[in-house]
Order: sequence, then structure tokens, then C-alpha cells
Amino acid sequence: MYGCCQQGSKDHIKVQGEILEGLVARIVKRESSEHMERVLRDFPPPPLEGEGLDLGPTLREICAANRSEKQQIKALLQSAGTAFCPNYLDWFGDDDSGSHSRNADRSVVSKFLQSHPADFSTGKLQEMVRLMREKRFPAAFKCYYNFHKINDLSSDNLPFKMVIHVHSDSGFRRYQKEMRHQPGLWPLYRGFFVDLDLFKVNEKKTAEMAGSSNQVVKNEAEDSSLADEDANLMVKMKFLPYKLRTFLIRNGLSTLFKEGPSAYKAYYLRQMKIWNTSAAKQRELSKMLDEWAVYIRRKYGNKPLSSSTYLSEAEPFLEQYAKRSPQNQALIGSAGNFVKVEDFIAIVEGEDVEGDLEPTKDIAPSSPSISTKDMVAKNEGLIVFFPGIPGCAKSALCKEILNAPEGLGDDRPIHSLMGDLIKGRYWQKVADERRRKPYSIMLADKNAPNEEVWKQIENMCLSTKASAIPVIPDSEGTEINPFSIDALAVFIFRVLQRVNHPGNLDKSSANAGYVMLMFYHLYDGKNRQEFESELIERFGSLVRIPLLKPERSPLLDSVRSIVEEGINLYRLHTNKHGRLESTKGTYVKEWVKWEKQLRDILLGNADYLNSIQVPFEFAVKEVLEQLKAIARGEYAAPSSEKGKLGSIVFAAISLPVPEILGLLTNLAKKDPKVDDFLKDKSMESCIQKAHLTLAHKRSHGVTAVANYGSFLHQKVPVDMAALLFSDKLAALEAEPGSVEGEKVNSKNPWPHVTIWTGAGATAKDANTLPQLLSQGKATRIDINPPVTITGTLEFF
Repeated sequence: MYGCCQQGSKDHIKVQGEILEGLVARIVKRESSEHMERVLRDFPPPPLEGEGLDLGPTLREICAANRSEKQQIKALLQSAGTAFCPNYLDWFGDDDSGSHSRNADRSVVSKFLQSHPADFSTGKLQEMVRLMREKRFPAAFKCYYNFHKINDLSSDNLPFKMVIHVHSDSGFRRYQKEMRHQPGLWPLYRGFFVDLDLFKVNEKKTAEMAGSSNQVVKNEAEDSSLADEDANLMVKMKFLPYKLRTFLIRNGLSTLFKEGPSAYKAYYLRQMKIWNTSAAKQRELSKMLDEWAVYIRRKYGNKPLSSSTYLSEAEPFLEQYAKRSPQNQALIGSAGNFVKVEDFIAIVEGEDVEGDLEPTKDIAPSSPSISTKDMVAKNEGLIVFFPGIPGCAKSALCKEILNAPEGLGDDRPIHSLMGDLIKGRYWQKVADERRRKPYSIMLADKNAPNEEVWKQIENMCLSTKASAIPVIPDSEGTEINPFSIDALAVFIFRVLQRVNHPGNLDKSSANAGYVMLMFYHLYDGKNRQEFESELIERFGSLVRIPLLKPERSPLLDSVRSIVEEGINLYRLHTNKHGRLESTKGTYVKEWVKWEKQLRDILLGNADYLNSIQVPFEFAVKEVLEQLKAIARGEYAAPSSEKGKLGSIVFAAISLPVPEILGLLTNLAKKDPKVDDFLKDKSMESCIQKAHLTLAHKRSHGVTAVANYGSFLHQKVPVDMAALLFSDKLAALEAEPGSVEGEKVNSKNPWPHVTIWTGAGATAKDANTLPQLLSQGKATRIDINPPVTITGTLEFF
């Protein structure tokens, strides 16, 4: 990694404030570094000027003197000077031409996509926007009037500024997948600001534009694809003092003042858990943040502290807190005028600031949710709730749990509240019941699909001294939804078999399919990993309801098509009508037709849909065992993937060992050479785990490994084509298949599964088997036809 830096012309602390947000490092090639050095030589920075001059009021002083947001922005721009901001048109519009509208005609984006691009760059931007709109990426495209060109505005010339804002990180993962198919796509960033001119031209003008731009387009198109992907790799790091003030103090203000200290504590502990903050550091931060909550609530009462001026209160508090001990100074960093940089460095150089060197025996701070491997206290209550969809069998499961002879393995009474039978605010009823029976186990028999409900449950746990366990249907999910199309089809099929359902969602419901799609889309925006990770981070545990057989046949085309048709119709309907029922609006006829076809196809394939589900008795048994394990403290919750990327070494397809052993047994029966090779080897003890390596960090780079992220936890078929073995090595030649039509390719020149190594050999040496074969030192046994074994793509 190469780079160069130039000394700042002004002192950072004086110009930018006391808090450094973080660092961004970009990996560049040596040629890039040399190019930057040439630029700096050819265009040296201007001489230092103005040293020692008064720099004017500080940021905090400006914000304190100007309370409204518009006043603050104007004062900041004036302080920055005319070189930075010669006029305020972009910020406040043109008073002579009306207010600065934030809602330009929504048709602008559509007109932009339909227009002929005037140059290559415009065409590439259209390509990006069109893809994101068609694939329904979580992004906003807003257009504003360009007041710099207000005098040029006419019916034939419309100047705008377009702002593209990507709302969710899932959008970047999906876009990266598209870039693998279309390498020429422009890279995607969190935000774009684009000057956009829509204008009409006559035939003569069109010809002139085409002639002048053809050569530019040709030149740019020849080099339109991205460079080596490593050249675009960037590392972003945030400093603890910034995260403390911004995420733990400022972003928690609304929770603290609206919901109280307990909810605030739950908020900041969840943040620290997401960051993988060490136990020792959590204790230090919790002590400080609890004091902050008491201090600021006592000073302001129930009047919320503005997030725009919070530092005026936070910094004096942090300064006083830092004065108490060197340890507090190290925790807070620079605060107010008290902590000098030299003193701070002297303190932190003498200890482990992050606290990661503390012994693991440290006890983590108290949390509203049970932590992995901890036992659920018997003097506390327990809430079992269901982030699911109608048809996921939650009511049937609740009945089985209620009737289980030993309950959850202790003497706490179990109660159930069925949402379909409760009138009024369901979760308030649950809270009331929790207060009446604080040591009971409450089965919350109602779908809990969103973060608002999860937050209510968290607060309930804090206020009534309880733990909570989310119980979810197991499913692979999609890129933007934790439930797969297979799972949704089964849920709808189950609902259409109901009779006299208390919630009136059964076979007699005319719009049952629409209601199911409405529930399904409540989960949009999170894939399965993100969905499970958030639940684990909030509640510390997770129970999965087995749903579909792992070895099931693929979803029938007719079933998949009718469900996907409904999803597309739902999106059309909601884009035009919002939450309007399907019995009203533009698409009433389409809904009636689809609901009928849905019933005909699903009920017509009842045998198939029943065959792909696990038996209900098995699901009940698995759920009960998981719940009891959590109560006993023997259950290790699935780990969150967040924060693990730094320790990932390679990507591989994990394969089931029994199927590998079965393949070898069959080969030995058919081929004497294989039988002779295997007869003196205990393959059961040799093959503890089996995997097909796709990319390794040392051999192929971090980016190559990370690029398999879109396939993470997905099932991948692998064709075993041959067995190669020598006196010290044995491996199966393997070729990975496709996931949802996209081929999974290995970066390894010879994809294989190592199954045995002799004395002095390592698994890595199996890469040499093709070379040993060419030298006559190894044997190859073809497997014809190849045997397919399905595994799961994982990071290791």
C-alpha cells in the first residue's frame, strides 16, 4: 500500500474543531503514488499565509449565536468566505423567483431516462439510474431547481440539480453483484450531486452534437470498465471520541428524553454490541453515559436537548468527567480546554486504550437481553415472540408449548396471548400481563415484523425485568427479504387451507394473497443475515422454526411464477396507491384475476407443497429443544456476521462429510484401484470437515474473498468429476455450480476438495496433484457422470 500526504497549511485543532472523526485510507498502486508526487511537484501548495491571524468565531460560537438551521447555515457560509461560497443560491434559492422548492416535478427523473444522452458520461449516469430504479434499489432520486441557471429556464430548456442518495447498505451489495455481470457500470457511492439539463434540439443541432461527441464517446467507451478492483479498495475508520459523542450521546438524545434512562441504556449497549466493544470498555463507557443521562435530565427536565447544540452541554460534562482520573482522560480524549494533546498521548501510550487486553473473565455490563451462553434467570420473566408471517405456524407452536409436559424445563407458569383474539393495543396488553405475572413465560402469539415492535419488547424487558427470545421461520431469504419465495409460497398455501380463522385470514378471504404480500413486504430491506444479526444483537438469542426440507426438489416454475407475479403487482399497486386495499384503486381487476390463479395453482400443487415441508412434529421438537437450551444456558446463539470481516481468511463451500464418504465408498466398490488405495486408511477419522476453497486472502486478496459475500450462506451444488491420489495426497476434483442462475467460480486454478494427506504433507499440497499426475506420480479416476453434492458457501 502506497500513499503520500502533505502537511496541512493550518492547525487542525484550530480550524476543524477538537474532534477528529476518523481516517479513510485508499489502496493505490505505486504508479498512482508516483503520479501524485509529480502533481505536487508541478503544482506546489501556496505559501502559508495568515498565520497568527484571528480566524473568527468557532463553530460552537456560531451555532450558539444562531439558533435556527437557516441562520446557522448562513453564518457558517459567511464565516467561510466568498472563496468557498460566492453566493447562496444552492442553499437558499432565489428570492426573486420564489422559494427554493424541494419537490421538483417527480417526472424529471423519468424524462431524464427517456432523453437521448448528449455525451458519454450522461449515458453512463442514465445506465446507473435506470438499473437502480428497475431493480428497486433502496435509493432516492430527488431533483431541485438549478437557481444558477434560472434565467435560462424555458419550455425547451430545464436546468436541475439531481441528488442521488443510497439509503441502505444492502443497495451496495446488490449493485456489486450487478457490476460482476456488467463490468462497465459506474461505481456506486452513498450520494451523488449532478447538474442536469433537459433540453430540446432540432435535427441540425442533433447532428452537430452527435459529430462532436462520437469521438469522445468512442475514446471513453474503450476504457469504460473499472480498473483492477483492488485499486478501488478503501478502509474507513472512526475514532472512539467521535463515536462516543455522535452515536452514543447525540443519537441517543431522543431516546433518553422521550423514553427515559432505561431505554437509553438499551440503546447505547446495543450500539456497543454492534461495534464488538470489549467488556472492559463497555463498563467504562456505561458508567460515564449513565452519569451523563442523570446530569442532562436533571438540568433540562423533560425538555429535549437539541441535537444541533448538544456539544455545548456535552463538552463541559466530558471535561469535568475527564478531570477525575487518568483513566477517564484516556476514555474521553480531548474535551473542552482541559485535556492537552501531549498529556493525552502520554496517558494512552502507557495502557491498552481499547481494553482488548483485559482477561476474558471480565463480566459484561448488564443488558436488557440475555447474552449468549448465559442462563435465563428463573426469578425473571420471559417473552417468546414471533417475527414472522401468517402461516408460519406460530399459533400451533404456542399450543404445543403450552401443552408440553415439562414446559421449558422449569416451574415458571406459561401463558399465551393470541393477537387475533385481543381487541385494542396488543403489545400494551402483553406489558400489562407481564406486570401482573412478572415471573411467568409469555407466548406473544402475534406477528412482530418491525423494529418499532422490537423496541417495545426491549422496553418491556427493561421495565418488567424479563428476557425475550425471537422465534423465526428458517429460510434462506432473498437479497432484500429474510424470507425466500419458497417460504412465502408455503405460508400462503397454509393460509388458503385455513377454515374459520379468528383473524379472518383464511380460504374464505377474497384478498388473502394481497394480505400475505403486505406482511411479506414489511420485512423488505433486510436480507436473512441482516435480519438475524439485528435480532441477535437486540435480544442475545434466536430460535429457528424448521420449515423446508434441505433435500427438497426445486420450487415448481408455476408456483414461483404466480408468487413473483403477485409481488410485482403489489409493487405497482403500492407505488400508485400506497396502503390502499387491493379491492380499490387502478388494479382491482388484476388483483381479482391473480387471487383466483393463486388459489388454483397452489391448491392444484398441494401434494408438492406438502412434500417440501418438514413434519410439524419435528418442527415442534426442534423449537422446544432450542428454547429449553437457552433456559439452561447451553445454547450458543448464531453469531452475528457484523465485525468479522477482519478475521476472514478464505471463502469456501462447506460440504457434508457423510455424502463425501458415501461417494468414496461407491467408488471403491466400482474401481479396484480406489479400493486398494482406501483399504488401509480410516477415512471417517481423516475427513472431519470437507470444503471447496473458492478464494484465499493470501493468494487472491481481500477483495476476491469479500466478493463472495452475496452468496454467503447460500446452497451451492458442486459436481465431483474425478478422484486424484498419490502416495501422500488425495483430493476430489470439483466444479461449483450456480446460485439463482449466477455461476459461482473458484479463484483456484484447480478447484478440489482435499480428503487425505499422508505424513509430512499438508492440505495445501493437494494443489500439486495435477502436476504430479502429469509426471506420472499420481492416479486419476474419472467419475462419470459427475456426482453432485450440495454445500453451503461460508467465510472462514
